Amino acid sequence: MPVYDLWFSPKPGPNKERVKTARYGRGKRWRCVYLDADGEERTKAFERKIDAEEWERNAIKGELPETPRRLIRSATGLTFGDYAERWRLAREMGWEIETRERVISNLKVHLLPTFGAEPVKSITETSVLEWLTAMRRTIESKASIKLYFELLDAICAAMVRDKVLEDNPCEGIKLAKTLGGMTPAPKWVPTADEVWRMLDAMPPRFRAAGWLGAGEGLRFGEALGMEDGPRCADPAEGQLHVVQQLRYSPKEHGGFYLTRPKAGSSGTVDLDALVAEHLAAHKAEFEPVEIDLPDLTSGEQKWRTVPLLFTSRHSNPITDRIWSREWGKWREKAGWPNTEHAGFHALRHFFATVLITNGAEPQEVQRALRHKSLTLTLETYVGWWPKRIKTQGIFGEALRAARERT
Repeated sequence: MPVYDLWFSPKPGPNKERVKTARYGRGKRWRCVYLDADGEERTKAFERKIDAEEWERNAIKGELPETPRRLIRSATGLTFGDYAERWRLAREMGWEIETRERVISNLKVHLLPTFGAEPVKSITETSVLEWLTAMRRTIESKASIKLYFELLDAICAAMVRDKVLEDNPCEGIKLAKTLGGMTPAPKWVPTADEVWRMLDAMPPRFRAAGWLGAGEGLRFGEALGMEDGPRCADPAEGQLHVVQQLRYSPKEHGGFYLTRPKAGSSGTVDLDALVAEHLAAHKAEFEPVEIDLPDLTSGEQKWRTVPLLFTSRHSNPITDRIWSREWGKWREKAGWPNTEHAGFHALRHFFATVLITNGAEPQEVQRALRHKSLTLTLETYVGWWPKRIKTQGIFGEALRAARERT
């Protein structure tokens, strides 16, 4: 936001002398150019240079009555994509690897196609609602849409703090109302027969991982992160300690590393006797492979030798891509539907619904799944909980039975 001299041209003459402009000697000599609260370019003229410079310093600090926020000239023409990249790079040093990769992916796939080329000023509450409506037509997961919206909200809130945007277009949106009617309930849950067919389709080297999914509700990364020893499994005590998951990032730590389970869902659960048998049989047939891996489960990186239970034929950990490719073959062999809902996570849904239909209390299911809240458990499996007995007539029947006993 420089101060301009209206009486003299900024370019010197042929002999480097100062060149008078057409406005020389007329009107106020000094001018400041700035953006107002609406992002529109404005000018303000002064007779004295010292006054113009003082006004400029106060405007930059946001201390002028007519500038309720700091006036940033660089915001002119700034696109959402440009700012989002700066926002990400400025913060990713404090994020875990999974968060970095998730933010990059969510920006690229879900935010930038809609908002990336848009000037930040053009993003309104209406345009955000239109974006949410479009996502509802293509994305079935309420939790996923909530995650993408929270990312957009965080970026827009930072724009307001950085005085790039006056108001956050996400602030007035009631997400629960906007996403009303959506449910995190699974779209497909295999039956016991279908689970057996999948376990039979899986090669012996990985079958025990399937048992951990169907019999313990472990997620894919948690199953592949299981290691030999009491850190993860304690058959004598009948306990399974879900304390880590195996992840792969080609840009970090040489590829494979261990980190905490999703959403802080570490915990100790009951080890089913049948699952324990299959784990023991697996270790007897496939000796655990000791691999040096960075362990980030404590919050700090520590290298240690990890006796992994599940590795490839070449004694290497399994990448997501390789597992996904092989799972497609097993799914076809087992006769499972060829949809994203029929992945490894479907085994976790089977585990949960078996608990529910066999009378487990909601809190017991929450503990077994290691959900952060009981609400999440209830919302996810709302259709599987037994219907409550109708209350109509209970009161009268109770009184009538009491009278008959007297």
